[in-house]
Amino acid sequence: MSSLPLVFDAPRRGTPPRHLADLDPADRAAVAAEIGLPKFRLDQLARHYFGRLTDDLEAMTDLGADARAKLAAVLPSLVTPLTEKACDDGATRKTLWRGHDGVLAESVLMRYPDRATVCISSQAGCGMACPFCATGQGGLQRNLSTAEIVDQVRRAAAAARDGALDEPTRLSNVVFMGMGEPLANYKRVVAAVRRITEPAPNGLGISARGVTVSTVGLVPAIDRLREEGIPVTLAISLHCPDDELRDTLVPVNNRWKVGEVLDAGRRYATTTGRRVSIEYALIRDVNDQPWRADLLATMLRRHIGTSRVHVNLIPLNPTPGSEWDASPKPVEEEFVRRVRAGGIACTVRDTRGQEIDAACGQLAASHSG
Repeated sequence: MSSLPLVFDAPRRGTPPRHLADLDPADRAAVAAEIGLPKFRLDQLARHYFGRLTDDLEAMTDLGADARAKLAAVLPSLVTPLTEKACDDGATRKTLWRGHDGVLAESVLMRYPDRATVCISSQAGCGMACPFCATGQGGLQRNLSTAEIVDQVRRAAAAARDGALDEPTRLSNVVFMGMGEPLANYKRVVAAVRRITEPAPNGLGISARGVTVSTVGLVPAIDRLREEGIPVTLAISLHCPDDELRDTLVPVNNRWKVGEVLDAGRRYATTTGRRVSIEYALIRDVNDQPWRADLLATMLRRHIGTSRVHVNLIPLNPTPGSEWDASPKPVEEEFVRRVRAGGIACTVRDTRGQEIDAACGQLAASHSG
């Protein structure tokens, strides 16, 4: 099904210029001195960027012209919106971004009755080579920087506030489920999570409980994440419960088997007190058999426990020309019934954005193609 190699180490190229959002607050004094300003000027800049959600230096009228000119060194333009598409009666907006070096990444802003969520990318492309994923089949270009990740969230928060989803709303949730394997870009993703969750002027002030970090199952990184002291939700992109199929469907399974990944999920839940989400894309005649639903429930009970895990079924959003297709509704409903009968909470994700290439990687693929 997949002939691409696994790539854990991204190519070292296209590093974007240093940005305020790359800086730990403790580093601001040294950087301020480097550009010839007192530290409080960087703190003022941070209040604008993180608190008022703006990167327009000219609008920062409490800063003099000389200070604004110097601060431009730590507020470079990192990404440019290339394509924006809306659907679901304005409740979903997908943006294709171009980095300073031409790489493409995507984010999707979504309004629900009780929240607003942005799905963001952590890499340009992906090295995990999953055959049913548009991004995985495109390969990995490079890691995104901390600031490139954070800026997706800042822009989404500003757009939501300013009524981009038809009515002004506050961004409450961030999910690392866009392009890339977040835990393969570990250092920058964790730094980005800290910027996203710390209150202004050090960050965007979004609750850690509203942040979800997904992974295909990089066990050492899962164990490392649980010691960071950031109670984000861990989402494991499992997609099947048996090693025989998962070795092909999610090639990283050749490195860490299903049982090992789920054991790491149990350790994460025990340490953080956060319930683990199991992501499962239902693919017609591939992983949607009733016996796999039964096995999924059994594996989750055995390795994680019924109270600390939730299955999130994802109706596959097919990509053009793909051999993969979504499971029929009756098959989906039977799968849900069997997982629940096995004592595991299970829901079906609300499908969004099918008419705007909202499956991860589709917008970039259609643009580059």
